[in-house]
Amino acid sequence: MGDDGTDAIDAFARHVATTGFDDFPAAAIDKAKTFILDSFGVAIAGTTGPHVAELIEAAGDWGAGDAASVWGRGARLPAPSAAMVNAYQTHNSEFDAIHEGAVVHAMASILAASMSDAERQGGVSGRALLEAVVLGCDVSCGIGLGATTGLSFFRPATAGAFGALAAVGKLSGLDADTMTNAFGLLLGQISGTMQAHREGSAALGLQLGFCTRAAVMARDLAARGVTGPHDVLEGEFGYYALFEGGHDLNRVLPALGKTWRIAKISHKPFPSGRASHGAIHALLTLRRQHGFGPEDVAHVLAEVTPLVLELTGRPMIDDPGPNYARLCIPYVGAVALLRDAVEVADFRADRLGDPGVAALARRIEVVVTDNPDPNALVPQRITVRLEDGGEHTLDVGTVIGHPDKPLTREQHLAKFRSNWQAGVNPLPEANGEALIEAIDRLEEIADCREIAALLTP
Repeated sequence: MGDDGTDAIDAFARHVATTGFDDFPAAAIDKAKTFILDSFGVAIAGTTGPHVAELIEAAGDWGAGDAASVWGRGARLPAPSAAMVNAYQTHNSEFDAIHEGAVVHAMASILAASMSDAERQGGVSGRALLEAVVLGCDVSCGIGLGATTGLSFFRPATAGAFGALAAVGKLSGLDADTMTNAFGLLLGQISGTMQAHREGSAALGLQLGFCTRAAVMARDLAARGVTGPHDVLEGEFGYYALFEGGHDLNRVLPALGKTWRIAKISHKPFPSGRASHGAIHALLTLRRQHGFGPEDVAHVLAEVTPLVLELTGRPMIDDPGPNYARLCIPYVGAVALLRDAVEVADFRADRLGDPGVAALARRIEVVVTDNPDPNALVPQRITVRLEDGGEHTLDVGTVIGHPDKPLTREQHLAKFRSNWQAGVNPLPEANGEALIEAIDRLEEIADCREIAALLTP
Protein backbone atom coordinates (compact mmCIF):
# COMPACT_ATOMS: atom_id res chain seq x y z
CA MET A 1 0.00 0.00 0.00
CA GLY A 2 1.10 3.57 -0.58
CA ASP A 3 1.91 5.92 2.28
CA ASP A 4 -1.59 7.38 1.92
CA GLY A 5 -3.22 3.95 2.21
CA THR A 6 -4.08 3.70 -1.48
CA ASP A 7 -3.65 0.50 -3.44
CA ALA A 8 -1.07 0.42 -6.25
CA ILE A 9 -3.87 -0.01 -8.77
CA ASP A 10 -4.65 3.69 -8.31
CA ALA A 11 -1.22 4.62 -9.68
CA PHE A 12 -1.76 2.45 -12.74
CA ALA A 13 -5.24 3.91 -13.26
CA ARG A 14 -3.95 7.50 -13.05
CA HIS A 15 -1.12 6.70 -15.44
CA VAL A 16 -3.52 5.34 -18.05
CA ALA A 17 -6.07 8.13 -17.64
CA THR A 18 -3.60 11.04 -17.77
CA THR A 19 -0.94 9.86 -20.25
CA GLY A 20 -1.26 10.23 -23.99
CA PHE A 21 0.41 9.89 -27.38
CA ASP A 22 2.44 13.07 -27.05
CA ASP A 23 4.11 11.64 -23.92
CA PHE A 24 5.53 8.64 -25.77
CA PRO A 25 9.10 8.55 -27.09
CA ALA A 26 9.59 7.56 -30.70
CA ALA A 27 11.03 4.19 -29.67
CA ALA A 28 7.81 3.23 -27.87
CA ILE A 29 5.67 4.14 -30.88
CA ASP A 30 7.97 2.22 -33.22
CA LYS A 31 7.86 -0.89 -31.04
CA ALA A 32 4.10 -0.66 -30.70
CA LYS A 33 3.77 -0.69 -34.49
CA THR A 34 6.16 -3.62 -34.76
CA PHE A 35 4.26 -5.75 -32.26
CA ILE A 36 0.83 -4.78 -33.56
CA LEU A 37 1.76 -6.07 -37.01
CA ASP A 38 3.51 -9.10 -35.55
CA SER A 39 0.44 -9.98 -33.46
CA PHE A 40 -1.93 -9.70 -36.41
CA GLY A 41 0.25 -12.12 -38.38
CA VAL A 42 0.51 -14.57 -35.50
CA ALA A 43 -3.28 -14.45 -35.05
CA ILE A 44 -3.84 -15.35 -38.71
CA ALA A 45 -1.57 -18.38 -38.33
CA GLY A 46 -3.46 -19.14 -35.11
CA THR A 47 -6.72 -19.61 -37.03
CA THR A 48 -5.48 -23.17 -37.64
CA GLY A 49 -5.05 -23.85 -33.92
CA PRO A 50 -6.99 -26.45 -31.95
CA HIS A 51 -10.68 -25.80 -31.18
CA VAL A 52 -10.92 -22.38 -32.88
CA ALA A 53 -14.01 -23.41 -34.84
CA GLU A 54 -15.63 -24.86 -31.72
CA LEU A 55 -14.90 -21.69 -29.75
CA ILE A 56 -16.49 -19.50 -32.42
CA GLU A 57 -19.53 -21.78 -32.61
CA ALA A 58 -19.98 -21.76 -28.84
CA ALA A 59 -19.52 -17.98 -28.67
CA GLY A 60 -22.33 -17.61 -31.18
CA ASP A 61 -24.62 -19.48 -28.82
CA TRP A 62 -23.68 -17.23 -25.88
CA GLY A 63 -25.20 -14.09 -27.36
CA ALA A 64 -26.14 -12.54 -30.67
CA GLY A 65 -24.32 -9.58 -32.15
CA ASP A 66 -21.93 -8.63 -34.93
CA ALA A 67 -20.02 -5.70 -33.47
CA ALA A 68 -16.55 -7.08 -34.17
CA SER A 69 -14.82 -9.47 -36.54
CA VAL A 70 -12.90 -12.67 -35.93
CA TRP A 71 -9.57 -12.20 -37.69
CA GLY A 72 -8.89 -14.52 -40.60
CA ARG A 73 -12.45 -15.85 -40.60
CA GLY A 74 -15.83 -14.66 -41.76
CA ALA A 75 -17.50 -14.66 -38.35
CA ARG A 76 -18.69 -11.57 -36.48
CA LEU A 77 -19.48 -11.63 -32.77
CA PRO A 78 -20.25 -9.29 -29.86
CA ALA A 79 -17.13 -7.35 -28.88
CA PRO A 80 -16.29 -9.39 -25.73
CA SER A 81 -16.58 -12.67 -27.64
CA ALA A 82 -14.55 -11.42 -30.61
CA ALA A 83 -11.86 -10.26 -28.18
CA MET A 84 -11.84 -13.72 -26.59
CA VAL A 85 -11.46 -15.58 -29.90
CA ASN A 86 -8.85 -13.21 -31.34
CA ALA A 87 -6.79 -13.33 -28.15
CA TYR A 88 -6.87 -17.12 -28.26
CA GLN A 89 -5.87 -17.17 -31.93
CA THR A 90 -2.98 -14.83 -31.16
CA HIS A 91 -1.60 -17.02 -28.39
CA ASN A 92 -2.44 -20.59 -29.37
CA SER A 93 0.68 -21.09 -31.50
CA GLU A 94 3.03 -19.69 -28.81
CA PHE A 95 4.36 -17.27 -31.46
CA ASP A 96 3.26 -13.99 -29.86
CA ALA A 97 5.53 -11.39 -28.26
CA ILE A 98 6.47 -11.64 -24.58
CA HIS A 99 7.94 -9.44 -21.88
CA GLU A 100 10.52 -11.80 -20.43
CA GLY A 101 10.95 -10.16 -17.02
CA ALA A 102 7.21 -9.97 -16.47
CA VAL A 103 6.50 -13.38 -18.08
CA VAL A 104 3.50 -11.79 -19.81
CA HIS A 105 2.38 -12.18 -23.43
CA ALA A 106 0.98 -8.67 -23.33
CA MET A 107 0.00 -8.08 -26.95
CA ALA A 108 -2.44 -10.97 -27.36
CA SER A 109 -4.91 -9.63 -24.80
CA ILE A 110 -4.33 -5.94 -25.43
CA LEU A 111 -4.65 -5.94 -29.21
CA ALA A 112 -7.60 -8.34 -29.31
CA ALA A 113 -9.55 -6.29 -26.76
CA SER A 114 -8.62 -2.95 -28.34
CA MET A 115 -9.53 -3.90 -31.88
CA SER A 116 -12.85 -5.48 -30.91
CA ASP A 117 -13.73 -2.29 -29.05
CA ALA A 118 -12.52 -0.08 -31.90
CA GLU A 119 -14.82 -1.92 -34.30
CA ARG A 120 -17.74 -1.64 -31.91
CA GLN A 121 -17.21 2.08 -31.28
CA GLY A 122 -16.27 3.15 -34.80
CA GLY A 123 -14.18 6.23 -35.42
CA VAL A 124 -11.30 5.04 -33.22
CA SER A 125 -8.11 6.41 -34.73
CA GLY A 126 -4.79 4.66 -35.16
CA ARG A 127 -3.31 7.21 -32.79
CA ALA A 128 -5.82 6.12 -30.12
CA LEU A 129 -4.95 2.47 -30.78
CA LEU A 130 -1.27 3.24 -30.22
CA GLU A 131 -2.14 4.92 -26.91
CA ALA A 132 -4.13 1.87 -25.85
CA VAL A 133 -1.35 -0.56 -26.74
CA VAL A 134 1.50 1.37 -25.11
CA LEU A 135 -0.40 2.05 -21.89
CA GLY A 136 -1.88 -1.43 -21.74
CA CYS A 137 1.63 -2.87 -21.87
CA ASP A 138 2.72 -0.58 -19.04
CA VAL A 139 -0.05 -2.05 -16.89
CA SER A 140 0.16 -5.77 -17.66
CA CYS A 141 3.95 -5.88 -17.78
CA GLY A 142 4.24 -3.65 -14.72
CA ILE A 143 1.96 -5.94 -12.72
CA GLY A 144 3.93 -8.96 -13.92
CA LEU A 145 7.24 -7.34 -13.01
CA GLY A 146 5.91 -6.69 -9.51
CA ALA A 147 5.65 -10.42 -8.78
CA THR A 148 8.50 -11.90 -6.75
CA THR A 149 7.48 -15.55 -6.95
CA GLY A 150 7.15 -18.12 -9.72
CA LEU A 151 3.99 -18.94 -11.63
CA SER A 152 1.14 -20.95 -10.17
CA PHE A 153 -1.56 -19.11 -12.11
CA PHE A 154 -1.07 -18.34 -15.81
CA ARG A 155 0.24 -14.79 -15.64
CA PRO A 156 -0.22 -13.98 -19.37
CA ALA A 157 -3.94 -14.48 -18.78
CA THR A 158 -4.30 -12.85 -15.35
CA ALA A 159 -1.88 -9.90 -15.52
CA GLY A 160 -2.53 -9.70 -19.25
CA ALA A 161 -6.19 -8.99 -18.62
CA PHE A 162 -5.32 -5.88 -16.61
CA GLY A 163 -3.44 -4.53 -19.63
CA ALA A 164 -6.37 -5.33 -21.90
CA LEU A 165 -8.71 -3.48 -19.55
CA ALA A 166 -6.38 -0.49 -19.40
CA ALA A 167 -6.36 -0.41 -23.21
CA VAL A 168 -10.14 -0.46 -23.68
CA GLY A 169 -10.57 1.93 -20.75
CA LYS A 170 -8.26 4.37 -22.51
CA LEU A 171 -10.16 3.98 -25.79
CA SER A 172 -13.41 4.93 -24.08
CA GLY A 173 -11.91 7.77 -22.04
CA LEU A 174 -12.47 6.40 -18.54
CA ASP A 175 -11.26 8.65 -15.74
CA ALA A 176 -8.96 7.22 -13.06
CA ASP A 177 -11.73 6.50 -10.54
CA THR A 178 -13.86 4.64 -13.08
CA MET A 179 -10.79 2.77 -14.27
CA THR A 180 -10.12 1.63 -10.71
CA ASN A 181 -13.69 0.37 -10.42
CA ALA A 182 -13.22 -1.51 -13.67
CA PHE A 183 -10.02 -3.13 -12.38
CA GLY A 184 -11.95 -4.23 -9.29
CA LEU A 185 -14.67 -5.78 -11.41
CA LEU A 186 -12.01 -7.57 -13.43
CA LEU A 187 -10.41 -9.07 -10.32
CA GLY A 188 -13.60 -11.02 -9.65
CA GLN A 189 -13.54 -12.62 -13.11
CA ILE A 190 -9.95 -13.58 -13.91
CA SER A 191 -8.34 -16.97 -13.50
CA GLY A 192 -6.09 -19.35 -15.39
CA THR A 193 -4.18 -22.21 -13.81
CA MET A 194 -0.72 -23.43 -14.76
CA GLN A 195 -2.13 -26.97 -14.71
CA ALA A 196 -3.09 -26.43 -18.35
CA HIS A 197 0.54 -25.55 -19.06
CA ARG A 198 1.80 -28.60 -17.16
CA GLU A 199 -0.40 -30.92 -19.23
CA GLY A 200 0.13 -29.15 -22.56
CA SER A 201 -3.60 -28.50 -22.85
CA ALA A 202 -5.23 -26.20 -25.39
CA ALA A 203 -7.02 -24.71 -22.40
CA LEU A 204 -3.86 -22.67 -21.76
CA GLY A 205 -4.54 -20.27 -24.61
CA LEU A 206 -8.27 -20.44 -23.99
CA GLN A 207 -7.65 -19.10 -20.48
CA LEU A 208 -5.99 -16.04 -21.99
CA GLY A 209 -9.05 -15.60 -24.20
CA PHE A 210 -11.45 -15.92 -21.27
CA CYS A 211 -9.61 -13.24 -19.29
CA THR A 212 -9.53 -10.92 -22.30
CA ARG A 213 -13.30 -11.23 -22.63
CA ALA A 214 -13.58 -10.43 -18.90
CA ALA A 215 -11.56 -7.24 -19.43
CA VAL A 216 -14.02 -5.92 -22.02
CA MET A 217 -16.97 -6.85 -19.83
CA ALA A 218 -15.46 -5.16 -16.76
CA ARG A 219 -14.92 -1.95 -18.71
CA ASP A 220 -18.50 -2.07 -20.02
CA LEU A 221 -19.88 -2.41 -16.49
CA ALA A 222 -17.72 0.31 -14.95
CA ALA A 223 -18.60 2.71 -17.76
CA ARG A 224 -22.24 2.28 -16.71
CA GLY A 225 -21.48 3.16 -13.09
CA VAL A 226 -21.04 -0.31 -11.61
CA THR A 227 -18.44 -0.22 -8.82
CA GLY A 228 -15.88 -2.77 -7.70
CA PRO A 229 -13.41 -3.32 -4.86
CA HIS A 230 -10.52 -0.85 -4.77
CA ASP A 231 -7.65 -2.68 -3.06
CA VAL A 232 -7.23 -4.67 -6.23
CA LEU A 233 -3.53 -5.47 -6.20
CA GLU A 234 -2.34 -5.26 -2.60
CA GLY A 235 -5.46 -6.02 -0.58
CA GLU A 236 -5.69 -8.99 1.75
CA PHE A 237 -7.52 -10.86 -1.01
CA GLY A 238 -6.15 -8.83 -3.90
CA TYR A 239 -4.30 -9.96 -7.01
CA TYR A 240 -0.87 -10.48 -5.51
CA ALA A 241 -2.10 -12.35 -2.44
CA LEU A 242 -4.29 -14.68 -4.45
CA PHE A 243 -2.44 -15.14 -7.74
CA GLU A 244 1.24 -14.49 -7.07
CA GLY A 245 2.06 -14.92 -3.38
CA GLY A 246 4.58 -12.09 -3.16
CA HIS A 247 5.27 -8.72 -4.74
CA ASP A 248 7.53 -5.67 -4.78
CA LEU A 249 6.43 -2.67 -6.81
CA ASN A 250 9.28 -0.38 -5.78
CA ARG A 251 10.94 -0.77 -9.16
CA VAL A 252 7.68 -0.51 -11.10
CA LEU A 253 5.59 2.43 -9.90
CA PRO A 254 8.37 5.09 -9.95
CA ALA A 255 9.08 4.10 -13.57
CA LEU A 256 5.55 4.81 -14.85
CA GLY A 257 5.81 7.44 -17.57
CA LYS A 258 9.60 7.01 -17.72
CA THR A 259 10.20 3.41 -18.74
CA TRP A 260 7.91 2.21 -21.52
CA ARG A 261 7.36 -1.52 -21.22
CA ILE A 262 6.44 -1.96 -24.89
CA ALA A 263 10.09 -1.18 -25.73
CA LYS A 264 11.24 -4.08 -23.53
CA ILE A 265 9.12 -6.78 -25.14
CA SER A 266 10.79 -9.70 -26.92
CA HIS A 267 10.00 -10.64 -30.51
CA LYS A 268 9.56 -14.40 -30.94
CA PRO A 269 11.44 -15.99 -33.85
CA PHE A 270 10.04 -19.49 -33.26
CA PRO A 271 6.45 -20.74 -32.64
CA SER A 272 7.22 -22.38 -29.31
CA GLY A 273 7.42 -21.45 -25.65
CA ARG A 274 9.83 -18.53 -25.22
CA ALA A 275 11.73 -20.55 -22.62
CA SER A 276 12.74 -22.99 -25.41
CA HIS A 277 14.19 -20.33 -27.71
CA GLY A 278 17.62 -20.25 -26.11
CA ALA A 279 18.09 -23.97 -26.77
CA ILE A 280 16.72 -23.76 -30.31
CA HIS A 281 18.95 -20.85 -31.27
CA ALA A 282 21.99 -22.45 -29.63
CA LEU A 283 21.51 -25.73 -31.49
CA LEU A 284 21.00 -23.96 -34.82
CA THR A 285 24.10 -21.84 -34.17
CA LEU A 286 26.30 -24.77 -33.14
CA ARG A 287 25.22 -26.85 -36.12
CA ARG A 288 25.98 -24.03 -38.56
CA GLN A 289 29.31 -23.23 -36.89
CA HIS A 290 30.63 -26.78 -36.73
CA GLY A 291 28.89 -28.52 -39.64
CA PHE A 292 27.65 -31.63 -37.85
CA GLY A 293 24.41 -33.32 -38.88
CA PRO A 294 21.63 -34.74 -36.71
CA GLU A 295 22.95 -38.24 -37.30
CA ASP A 296 26.24 -37.17 -35.65
CA VAL A 297 24.58 -36.16 -32.36
CA ALA A 298 24.99 -38.60 -29.47
CA HIS A 299 23.61 -36.41 -26.69
CA VAL A 300 22.51 -32.83 -26.01
CA LEU A 301 22.59 -31.34 -22.52
CA ALA A 302 20.60 -28.16 -21.86
CA GLU A 303 21.48 -26.54 -18.52
CA VAL A 304 18.69 -24.07 -17.79
CA THR A 305 17.12 -21.91 -15.10
CA PRO A 306 14.32 -23.22 -12.84
CA LEU A 307 11.71 -21.27 -14.85
CA VAL A 308 12.89 -22.73 -18.16
CA LEU A 309 12.81 -26.22 -16.68
CA GLU A 310 9.30 -25.66 -15.34
CA LEU A 311 7.96 -24.21 -18.58
CA THR A 312 9.73 -26.25 -21.28
CA GLY A 313 11.90 -28.92 -19.65
CA ARG A 314 9.31 -31.68 -20.01
CA PRO A 315 10.47 -35.01 -21.48
CA MET A 316 9.63 -36.26 -24.95
CA ILE A 317 6.59 -38.56 -25.02
CA ASP A 318 4.98 -40.71 -27.68
CA ASP A 319 2.63 -38.80 -29.99
CA PRO A 320 2.78 -35.41 -28.24
CA GLY A 321 -0.06 -33.01 -28.90
CA PRO A 322 0.81 -29.63 -30.41
CA ASN A 323 0.57 -27.74 -27.11
CA TYR A 324 2.81 -30.25 -25.34
CA ALA A 325 5.36 -30.21 -28.18
CA ARG A 326 5.58 -26.40 -28.29
CA LEU A 327 6.60 -26.47 -24.63
CA CYS A 328 9.11 -29.32 -24.90
CA ILE A 329 12.81 -28.49 -25.44
CA PRO A 330 13.62 -32.07 -26.55
CA TYR A 331 10.98 -31.92 -29.31
CA VAL A 332 11.78 -28.44 -30.62
CA GLY A 333 15.51 -29.06 -30.27
CA ALA A 334 15.26 -32.22 -32.37
CA VAL A 335 13.20 -30.38 -34.99
CA ALA A 336 15.82 -27.63 -35.15
CA LEU A 337 18.64 -30.14 -35.64
CA LEU A 338 16.77 -32.18 -38.26
CA ARG A 339 15.14 -29.37 -40.27
CA ASP A 340 17.42 -26.38 -39.55
CA ALA A 341 14.33 -24.39 -38.49
CA VAL A 342 11.25 -24.54 -36.26
CA GLU A 343 8.03 -23.54 -38.01
CA VAL A 344 4.27 -23.48 -37.41
CA ALA A 345 3.90 -26.62 -39.56
CA ASP A 346 6.12 -28.60 -37.18
CA PHE A 347 3.24 -28.75 -34.69
CA ARG A 348 0.67 -30.23 -37.06
CA ALA A 349 -0.41 -33.84 -36.92
CA ASP A 350 1.58 -35.05 -39.93
CA ARG A 351 4.87 -33.95 -38.31
CA LEU A 352 4.25 -34.53 -34.62
CA GLY A 353 4.49 -38.29 -35.11
CA ASP A 354 7.78 -38.21 -37.04
CA PRO A 355 9.85 -41.15 -35.64
CA GLY A 356 13.12 -39.43 -36.55
CA VAL A 357 12.22 -36.42 -34.43
CA ALA A 358 11.14 -38.65 -31.54
CA ALA A 359 14.37 -40.66 -31.61
CA LEU A 360 16.59 -37.57 -31.62
CA ALA A 361 14.45 -35.83 -28.97
CA ARG A 362 15.13 -38.69 -26.55
CA ARG A 363 18.84 -37.86 -26.78
CA ILE A 364 18.21 -34.31 -25.51
CA GLU A 365 18.40 -33.89 -21.74
CA VAL A 366 17.31 -30.81 -19.75
CA VAL A 367 18.75 -30.17 -16.28
CA VAL A 368 18.31 -27.27 -13.88
CA THR A 369 20.90 -24.85 -12.52
CA ASP A 370 20.69 -23.13 -9.14
CA ASN A 371 19.64 -19.70 -10.42
CA PRO A 372 17.76 -18.03 -7.52
CA ASP A 373 15.53 -15.83 -9.74
CA PRO A 374 12.14 -17.58 -10.16
CA ASN A 375 11.34 -15.51 -13.29
CA ALA A 376 14.70 -15.73 -15.13
CA LEU A 377 15.04 -17.34 -18.58
CA VAL A 378 18.83 -17.00 -18.76
CA PRO A 379 21.64 -17.88 -18.51
CA GLN A 380 21.53 -21.22 -20.30
CA ARG A 381 24.29 -23.53 -21.49
CA ILE A 382 23.76 -25.95 -24.38
CA THR A 383 26.30 -28.73 -24.98
CA VAL A 384 26.26 -31.09 -27.97
CA ARG A 385 28.28 -34.33 -27.67
CA LEU A 386 28.95 -36.05 -30.98
CA GLU A 387 29.26 -39.75 -31.80
CA ASP A 388 32.96 -39.28 -32.53
CA GLY A 389 33.56 -37.88 -29.02
CA GLY A 390 33.67 -34.25 -30.07
CA GLU A 391 31.84 -31.70 -27.94
CA HIS A 392 30.55 -28.18 -28.63
CA THR A 393 29.09 -25.75 -26.08
CA LEU A 394 27.31 -22.40 -26.34
CA ASP A 395 26.40 -20.15 -23.41
CA VAL A 396 23.21 -18.16 -23.92
CA GLY A 397 23.02 -14.84 -22.09
CA THR A 398 20.54 -13.03 -24.32
CA VAL A 399 18.02 -14.91 -26.43
CA ILE A 400 17.45 -13.83 -30.03
CA GLY A 401 14.43 -11.52 -30.27
CA HIS A 402 15.17 -9.86 -26.92
CA PRO A 403 15.28 -6.03 -27.08
CA ASP A 404 19.07 -6.30 -26.71
CA LYS A 405 19.22 -8.76 -29.61
CA PRO A 406 16.24 -7.74 -31.77
CA LEU A 407 14.99 -9.19 -35.01
CA THR A 408 15.76 -7.05 -38.02
CA ARG A 409 12.91 -5.44 -39.93
CA GLU A 410 13.52 -7.95 -42.71
CA GLN A 411 13.17 -10.85 -40.26
CA HIS A 412 10.08 -9.23 -38.73
CA LEU A 413 8.37 -8.84 -42.10
CA ALA A 414 9.39 -12.32 -43.23
CA LYS A 415 7.74 -13.75 -40.12
CA PHE A 416 4.59 -11.68 -40.72
CA ARG A 417 4.31 -12.72 -44.37
CA SER A 418 4.83 -16.38 -43.55
CA ASN A 419 2.10 -16.24 -40.91
CA TRP A 420 -0.21 -14.32 -43.25
CA GLN A 421 -0.04 -17.23 -45.69
CA ALA A 422 -0.60 -19.88 -43.01
CA GLY A 423 -4.22 -19.14 -42.07
CA VAL A 424 -7.13 -21.54 -42.37
CA ASN A 425 -8.74 -19.23 -44.95
CA PRO A 426 -6.51 -17.75 -47.67
CA LEU A 427 -6.23 -13.99 -47.32
CA PRO A 428 -5.10 -11.93 -50.31
CA GLU A 429 -1.39 -11.20 -50.40
CA ALA A 430 -2.31 -7.62 -51.26
CA ASN A 431 -4.19 -7.32 -47.97
CA GLY A 432 -1.07 -8.30 -46.08
CA GLU A 433 1.03 -5.73 -47.88
CA ALA A 434 -1.65 -3.11 -47.31
CA LEU A 435 -1.64 -3.98 -43.61
CA ILE A 436 2.13 -3.49 -43.41
CA GLU A 437 1.72 -0.06 -45.00
CA ALA A 438 -1.22 0.86 -42.75
CA ILE A 439 0.61 -0.02 -39.54
CA ASP A 440 3.67 1.95 -40.67
CA ARG A 441 1.46 5.05 -40.85
CA LEU A 442 -0.88 4.03 -38.03
CA GLU A 443 -1.04 7.45 -36.37
CA GLU A 444 -2.58 8.76 -39.63
CA ILE A 445 -5.40 6.19 -39.76
CA ALA A 446 -8.75 7.83 -38.99
CA ASP A 447 -10.75 4.68 -38.25
CA CYS A 448 -9.32 1.30 -37.20
CA ARG A 449 -12.16 -0.41 -39.01
CA GLU A 450 -9.97 0.14 -42.09
CA ILE A 451 -7.44 -2.21 -40.50
CA ALA A 452 -10.04 -4.76 -39.39
CA ALA A 453 -11.34 -4.99 -42.97
CA LEU A 454 -7.93 -6.23 -44.15
CA LEU A 455 -8.00 -9.09 -41.63
CA THR A 456 -11.14 -10.86 -42.81
CA PRO A 457 -11.72 -13.00 -45.91
